[in-house]
Amino acid sequence: MRSMGVAMKRKPSTEVTAAWLRLMRLQSRVLDAVEQDLKKAGFPPLAWYDALLELSRAPSGEMRPVELEKQMLIPQYSTSRLIDRLVDEGLAARRECKIDKRGQFVEITEAGRELQKKMWGAYSAAIEKHVGSKLSDADAVKLCGLLDRLGCSCDEAHALAARDGVAVR
Repeated sequence: MRSMGVAMKRKPSTEVTAAWLRLMRLQSRVLDAVEQDLKKAGFPPLAWYDALLELSRAPSGEMRPVELEKQMLIPQYSTSRLIDRLVDEGLAARRECKIDKRGQFVEITEAGRELQKKMWGAYSAAIEKHVGSKLSDADAVKLCGLLDRLGCSCDEAHALAARDGVAVR
C-alpha cells in the first residue's frame, strides 16, 4: 500500500482518467434520464423521493435537517429549500425539538409516505430501463465490486433493499 504522500504526488494514468470521465458522464446522464422518466410519469424530482425515503427509514419517521442532509447527496442550501417544498406540499412537517427548543425535526407525513411508495414504481422502472436492462446480474455484481473499491459499498444497498422488501439485482 502506498503512503498518502506518494499517492498524492502520483498523477492518474490515462486509463484512470478515462474511467473517471466515464463515471462522471454516466452519473449525469443516468440521473438526467431518471429525472425525465419521473417527470413524464407526473412525479416530482428524484430529490423528493430521496428525502421521503430517508425520512421513512428513520426510526420514528423524523430526522433533524442536518441528519437528512448527511443521508442525501444534495448540498445544505438545497436541503433547506427541499424541506420547505415538502412541507408546503404536506409531505413533511416541521416540529420543534422538545429538549432543545432551538432545534427542529422534519417528519414524514402519511401523504409523504404514500407519494414515496407511488414514486418507487416509476423510479424502479427507470433504474431497470437505464441500468438493469444493460447489465446482467453478474455484471452488476462486478460493478459493485469495483465501486466498493472506490468507497461505495453495494453491501449497504443490499441491506437497505432487504430491509425495505425491495429486490436488488
